[in-house]
Amino acid sequence: MIRMRTDFFAESLGMGTSMVVLMPQQAAGIGMGGADGAGAEDGGTGAAGGDAVAPRGVPVLYLLHGLSDDCTIWERRTSIERYTAERGIAVVMPEVRRSFYTDEAVGEKYWTFVSEELPQLLARTFRISTAREDTFVAGLSMGGFGAFKLALNHPERFAAAASLSGALDPVALDLSQHAGQLAQRIWGGQDISGTADDLMGLLGSADPTALPQLFLDCGTEDHLVTQNQAFIDLAEERGVDLTSRLRPGTHAWDFWDRGIQDVLDWLPIRGR
Repeated sequence: MIRMRTDFFAESLGMGTSMVVLMPQQAAGIGMGGADGAGAEDGGTGAAGGDAVAPRGVPVLYLLHGLSDDCTIWERRTSIERYTAERGIAVVMPEVRRSFYTDEAVGEKYWTFVSEELPQLLARTFRISTAREDTFVAGLSMGGFGAFKLALNHPERFAAAASLSGALDPVALDLSQHAGQLAQRIWGGQDISGTADDLMGLLGSADPTALPQLFLDCGTEDHLVTQNQAFIDLAEERGVDLTSRLRPGTHAWDFWDRGIQDVLDWLPIRGR
């Protein structure tokens, strides 16, 4: 894999920010394989037919961090580079601070950044596919919320989305313990029912046939298990394609390290 820590200016944030990008590489190092992940575009004739076929961009997984973390955390707590090396998939890990992937009431427009500006920047800068069937999103805790928020608000963009120990119902969270009264800074005391942050409302009103495939993983000893169970129950009631499991575990990295490997096995990555 080619690993890049990228610093850039985000217009939606009005400031510089960072992301980590892993790009597939055909070459393999000691003890690791490598896959390029790029195929040919449909409709071309290839060199034998006289016209070169433009290479198709590689599939991409947006991998989102949790409340106390940053864009480097998945690399520091798991072997995500090793897990993805042979799968021919790019991994994009953006920085969103403690925003809950929202346009904050008092702060920055991180929802606009991650849902609009970031994909456009990546399409212009990296050899990444923009096709729905090649685009996936996953995250843990706050990032699990962000992953399902992207999938439920923009189902036309994603083939699959995964939440590990997701904070899927922000209204039910006690965020007052965090410095600066986090909920007040993010939502300004407003009711999020019926908004882009209301995952249960979005799930309840969505056309199940239009949604991406969803994967939910949560520990039975996790403090978020109740809201994950509620999401599972509503998905079943609505006939949504949700692969779910509640297994022994807590809100911890040993759980997510195992979980992200299973997510990668589950993703419908083309060519495998």
